Amino acid sequence: MRVDFTAFFRALADWTGETERSDRQAGETLLAMMRALVRFDGMVVFAYRDKARPIDLFSTFDADDYNVFVSLYQAGPYLLDPFYHTARAGRSGVLRMRELAPDRFFSSEYYRSYYSQTRLAEELGFFVPTQDGVTVVVSLMRREKTGVFPAGEFGLLTDAEPFVAAFVRRAWSGLAERFAETGQGRGRRNEPVSAADKVWRKLNLTDREASIIELVLQGHSSESIGLRLDISTGTVKVHRRNVYRKLGISSQIQLLSIYLKNLQA
Repeated sequence: MRVDFTAFFRALADWTGETERSDRQAGETLLAMMRALVRFDGMVVFAYRDKARPIDLFSTFDADDYNVFVSLYQAGPYLLDPFYHTARAGRSGVLRMRELAPDRFFSSEYYRSYYSQTRLAEELGFFVPTQDGVTVVVSLMRREKTGVFPAGEFGLLTDAEPFVAAFVRRAWSGLAERFAETGQGRGRRNEPVSAADKVWRKLNLTDREASIIELVLQGHSSESIGLRLDISTGTVKVHRRNVYRKLGISSQIQLLSIYLKNLQA
């Protein structure tokens, strides 16, 4: 795709001329600039902070897609999303979903039950830490019919990352206060209990069991979980069997069903 510099600079000029800038205006400006650089089918901008429910700042979806990518996502699946965990870790840069996903992500029940509904060939994100533990993620998405981002286009987006990060920090300042307005913005010493934590407590899982099962649902294999938690693969499997017996289930699909049902309870 040929870069449309005229469209890029026109969008930037319109933005600098605005005196009052809403989420919508910022999103539309960023959308126009990104479309001048590369081809993609959708864009969504989320703000993440600690364990709080993410704030949707902008998206390009119609009603049906908005329900999948935003409403349903915010209801609980975000807790299993590799982008959510990467944002919480405070990473920055342009990162592809396939680089961040656990080793069993694309065969997990989370992928089959939720993420596959997105019908995406690829998703990449600009991860921009702002202030007070908030990270803004600008996700660009390409559908299966469009295919993945070519290496040249991904390289162009990587080159554009410093500009995008500066734009995001200027356009979406004061996000910590917005989390505070929702009752989710307390500092790390009083970090809010996430919806997932509440589920594990309700199901009477120990902290170790909860840690393992959460990683299972995210798409980690027993080997990957063992490495992350510094325990043996055999210990992981024992804990997993104990949880299945405690919950009266025998499969990951049943585990995900219980998890999502209790998230929405």
